[in-house]
Amino acid sequence: MNEQNLRVVIIGGGPAALTAAIYASRANLDTTVIAGYQSGGQLMLTSEVENFPGFPEGIMGPELMDGMRRQAERFGSKFVDADATRVDFSARVKKVFVEDEVYEGEAVIVATGASAMWLNLPSEERLRGRGVSSCATCDGFFFRGKEIAVVGGGDSALEEALFLTKFATKVTLIHRRDKFRASKIMQDRAAKHPKIEIVPDTVIEEVLGENKVEGVRVHNFKTGETRVIPLDGVFVAIGHRPNTDIFNGWLDMNEKGYLTVQNETETNVKGVFVAGDVYDYRYRQAVTAAASGCKSALDAEHYLEALAGEPAEILTAQNW
Repeated sequence: MNEQNLRVVIIGGGPAALTAAIYASRANLDTTVIAGYQSGGQLMLTSEVENFPGFPEGIMGPELMDGMRRQAERFGSKFVDADATRVDFSARVKKVFVEDEVYEGEAVIVATGASAMWLNLPSEERLRGRGVSSCATCDGFFFRGKEIAVVGGGDSALEEALFLTKFATKVTLIHRRDKFRASKIMQDRAAKHPKIEIVPDTVIEEVLGENKVEGVRVHNFKTGETRVIPLDGVFVAIGHRPNTDIFNGWLDMNEKGYLTVQNETETNVKGVFVAGDVYDYRYRQAVTAAASGCKSALDAEHYLEALAGEPAEILTAQNW
């Protein structure tokens, strides 16, 4: 098998997928990226990125993604701006379908990421990147000296609230129930922190502001009270959902739907590798996603080197 014919299909359009594409195409592999209709990942929802190395003055999220894509295209990566609809990983040559089109590759890198869960409010969607965020680590710095709210009741929400006290003058923790799902120690820390005010039994009805967040209108289930809380930012921390539906029945997942890996990037199917937030539910950072994209591409390259010159009939996914 000539290495020029070795094909890699990358599913995803965020920093993990784009970094994998840069490395794969530079390795002289025929690289196709199924980037999705909304390529760029969650950084497309981030106004300014200040924690990605190499940009001392910061860079806009969409601009960073555009630069990564152009870099991958420079080395020969081909892009399909549509969503993968199903896969077939049963043979040595893997198939990725985009509606009626099929893209084949001896190796596949899954970098479909995870989507933040939102409140599904029109005002929230309109103000994303303008004070509404789902990542305290990414955007907390921009709220230095300001008042903000965190929505949620799990460990992630309380961790974000505590983290944001480093920057904000006040953090209002809004939860729709009177009891938190978070661990007891996290609840105690939040309850005792002088900058955190806990508002239970409450939901946000509307995020207020035209061009930026200026407050929220909330409703308390128990008292029936509706009021406005003036603030400068809203961090939604009600969970993430990995984008793994099309891999059901093919790839191993944990109870939350995140893909499981062995040896850093390998899945249970030989020739299928993973990168980014589709398996990493701990860090969820652009730089760690990019790093895992690099690793998955290198592992895919080594896998394909082993395929070169071998008879196809002895290299099926089942008996590798």
